[in-house]
Amino acid sequence: MKIAVISDIHGNMEALNAVLEDIKKQDINKILICGDLAMAGPEPVKTLDFIMEYAQNNDVEIIQGNTDEMLVKATGEADDKYTPPNKIMAESLFYAQKLLKPEHIEFLKVLPAQKTVKAGVSSILMVHGSPRKNNEDILPGMDEQALREIIKGVEEDIIVCGHTHLPAVYRIDDKAVINVGSVGRPFTEDQKACYAVIKYKNKRYKDFRVDLKRVEYDVESASSKLAEQSFEGADKLAQMLKKATSRYPEVV
Repeated sequence: MKIAVISDIHGNMEALNAVLEDIKKQDINKILICGDLAMAGPEPVKTLDFIMEYAQNNDVEIIQGNTDEMLVKATGEADDKYTPPNKIMAESLFYAQKLLKPEHIEFLKVLPAQKTVKAGVSSILMVHGSPRKNNEDILPGMDEQALREIIKGVEEDIIVCGHTHLPAVYRIDDKAVINVGSVGRPFTEDQKACYAVIKYKNKRYKDFRVDLKRVEYDVESASSKLAEQSFEGADKLAQMLKKATSRYPEVV
């Protein structure tokens, strides 16, 4: 059995299509999507339309990411904790809110924050940031004790997440923690779309291996589409698809 895990699509249909084409070639049995589906990307509406239809016709599980929650809850008021402090990210949020239809917002609204998926005797906990918060970072090179605290109390065998846009795989005692990186906005030096495949070695689904996959896509096309969006800073977000110099776009 093989399970593909993707996250942080961020409205990048070019990247999502490339990843799904790669998944088709590998006899994948199930796809898990760990949130951040539409905001801050080239095609938020098209991406959500596609995901909503794809989920109806394929074996897919989807949870809500922190930007999905922002799209549902942000008001733009001064004390609104769902509006990003970064001005460009806030502008991308408000722009997407204007574009999305009520059915898109409802779809995002009812997505669970976490979900447990069974695979034989094995279990997988889907989260966006961490088991504690949807915006908590699980990063490469983390201190093992810090990671133990983050996953304390988790009963599942495998924890899959995204949020940081930086892939990482950990084995902590009898558990695996897998940050699958980002499909649509990778923050690695290699700007290919990133996802993970969990391959079970036997029919009991207890022993497994994890492969991080990187897929080429038309970055220039996606960047051009994003740069054409009519919100302040869209050009800076577009440049980050080509080279992510920092986690958030700089306001100059």
